[in-house]
Amino acid sequence: MSRPPLAREKVLDAFEALLVDEGARAATMDATAKAAGVSKGGLLYHFASKDALAAGILERLVRLVDEDVAGMASAPDGPVAHFLRTSVMENDPLDRVILATARLAQGGSAQAADALRDIRERWAAAIRPAAPDGAALDLVMLVSDGLYFNNSLAGGNIPGPVPRGPAMEALIALVERAIRS
Repeated sequence: MSRPPLAREKVLDAFEALLVDEGARAATMDATAKAAGVSKGGLLYHFASKDALAAGILERLVRLVDEDVAGMASAPDGPVAHFLRTSVMENDPLDRVILATARLAQGGSAQAADALRDIRERWAAAIRPAAPDGAALDLVMLVSDGLYFNNSLAGGNIPGPVPRGPAMEALIALVERAIRS
């Protein structure tokens, strides 16, 4: 699949940043054009409406989650370890698009809320073969949620109160022992 044009990605990056930094109400067409450094006509060439911009964010989310799920499947230490490590926000493209999608959902977008539920199910499906039962799967998903939430407590790009390095590896080992028992 070919990459979208650079100008289109620049506009989408600007819209995403506005959603993350200021919320759905502030992410207007005019603000997006200004943040992207394009004319309103340039913006409209790629995205005819705010709904089209939101659809672009959701397409980006699906693409990045596809890559993440593929990474889980091929991770040398398995999907659980990969998933828990990547549950700690690093301000990478996947983190930013998840936050942008959450902002759209908070603003009332049913499509964004559905997309968030869908990616959660896709992650669960990738973990399910490594989790012997529903309780084990729930444990992995809830630990991931806790890591993601606790990371957000510090705000911005500052690392939150989550384990890193050897502490993260110890947590992963503990979760993997618990789901095997």
